[in-house]
Amino acid sequence: MRILLALSLAFSAAVALAQAQPADPGYQPSVGQEGKDVVWVPTPQALVDRMLDLAKVTSKDFVMDLGSGDGRTVITAAKRGAQAVGIEYNPSMVELSQKNAEKAGVSERAKFMKADLFETDLSKATVITMFLLPEINLKLRPRILDLKPGTRVVSNTFTMGEWEPDQTSKLGPGDGCDAYWCTALLWIVPAKVAGTYKTSAGELVLKQDFQKVHGTLTTDGKAVPIDSGRVRGEEVSFRAGGKSYRGRFSNGALELK
Repeated sequence: MRILLALSLAFSAAVALAQAQPADPGYQPSVGQEGKDVVWVPTPQALVDRMLDLAKVTSKDFVMDLGSGDGRTVITAAKRGAQAVGIEYNPSMVELSQKNAEKAGVSERAKFMKADLFETDLSKATVITMFLLPEINLKLRPRILDLKPGTRVVSNTFTMGEWEPDQTSKLGPGDGCDAYWCTALLWIVPAKVAGTYKTSAGELVLKQDFQKVHGTLTTDGKAVPIDSGRVRGEEVSFRAGGKSYRGRFSNGALELK
C-alpha cells in the first residue's frame, strides 16, 4: 500500500508539474546564432516587402532565397503567388521554415532545402534574394553574372563590390524599419555584350564593365565615342554623336531599334 501510495503521489506530482510547464514551442532560433557562412539576423518584414517590390515579384516568378533562415522572404514571395525556394544549411531552420509555411497556407509554393548555397543550381531563378556578407556576395558574383540576362538579384544592405546596384531603396522608422538592416539593393543581370557588331547605324564596338558599356560607333567612316551606355538584361542603350540608341541583344547579335 505504501508503494502504491508513493507511486500515486509521484504520478500526481508529475502531472501537476507538466501542467505548470509551458508547452514546448519547438526550435526557436536566436538572433546572432552562428551559421555555416554567416550569423543569423532576420531581415525586417518591411524590408522583405520592399526587396520583393524592387524586384517586381509576381506569380510568374521563381524566387530563390540564399540563406533563407526562418523562411520569411520565401513565404512572403509565395503569398504573392510566386514559386519560391529557400536554401538553408541549418536543418532546424529548414524544419522551422516548413512549419511557418504551413501556418501561412503557402506550403505548396514555398519550399525549403537543406543545402550549401555554393553548391546549389541557381539557373531556374528569375529572382534571387539574399542577406549575406559582402565577401560571400563576391564569391557568388561570378555565378550570378552567368545567369540568364534579366535575372533580378536583391540584397539586404550588402553590396557586390564594384558591380554597382541598378537601384537602391532605403527604409526608415516611418516605413516600419527601425533596425540597422534597412537598405534594399537591386541588380539586373546584364547580357554579355562586349564585341563588334554590324548594325543599322554602323559598326558598333562595345567594351563592358558589368551593366556599363563604352566604345565607338562608326558611321560613314567616322568613329564617335559612345556615352551613357547601359545594359539592362538584354536591353542596350547608349548615346553617340548626339543621338540616342536602343537595342536588344539576342543569340549573339545586337539589333538597334
